[in-house]
Amino acid sequence: MPKTKDLQLPVVRALVELGGRGRASQVYEKVTSYFPLLTDAEQAERLPSGRSRWTNRIQWARQQLVEAGMVSSPEYGVWEVTDAGRAQVAGAPTGGAGASSTAAVDAPPSAPPSIDFVELTESYEDEFKAQVLGILADMPPSAFEEFAGRLLAAYGFVKVQVTGKSGDGGIDGHGQLRVGLAMMDAAFQCKRWRANVGAPEVDAFRGAIQGQFEQGVMLATSGFTRQAQGKSIQKGAVPIILLDGPAIVDLMIEKELHVRRWPVYRYEITME
Repeated sequence: MPKTKDLQLPVVRALVELGGRGRASQVYEKVTSYFPLLTDAEQAERLPSGRSRWTNRIQWARQQLVEAGMVSSPEYGVWEVTDAGRAQVAGAPTGGAGASSTAAVDAPPSAPPSIDFVELTESYEDEFKAQVLGILADMPPSAFEEFAGRLLAAYGFVKVQVTGKSGDGGIDGHGQLRVGLAMMDAAFQCKRWRANVGAPEVDAFRGAIQGQFEQGVMLATSGFTRQAQGKSIQKGAVPIILLDGPAIVDLMIEKELHVRRWPVYRYEITME
């Protein structure tokens, strides 16, 4: 079965051939057609979660392409090639989209590869987090707001309500956060953005909750600019907790929200 890195160019080519954009199912079908040596058994392989191993690898390739700026997601469930992606295809060697990748996969290795399981585990964890973040970024705004409410409830908020208000400075939901023996009224806002959230958005959100809430939380699938981070805590103003994409995923893993963990054991001899 082709590796994730061997699927990146086929994914971009598939999108170009689909007219520049397509739904995930269309891309799966097109990419699969590039690999005639892929067996039915390989396509039927399942991950422990029950998902297809083959389509999961295509999703990983897509996420790496998004991070490289060659693929974007203009709307939920739709993949689109960027100008950078088109340039990559234009500069690629001619031939079948999967020809070189298939040959590389099917060629028997001359020697067993050396495996560093620690590095392999860390690499898998990084890729897993990137995939989760990609799923969050593809959510419709209302679905991401509902998810944010569940995440904050898992974090320790109580009486969480999603209001669904939109627009800069808007409050997407609120609840109460226990701090010691006290309960603080808190509001949250969601930013399902590709670009980093800036200081003006933090200021607008603080202005919307000032006088009504004692704590604010901003959740962004992207990140926050350095200026925005500097606005998080200001003397005499409502503090704003900033949760960027990686922090959201880490919290999901910690609280096992929509994530299932299996232990990975590492053994080390400590006897002298």
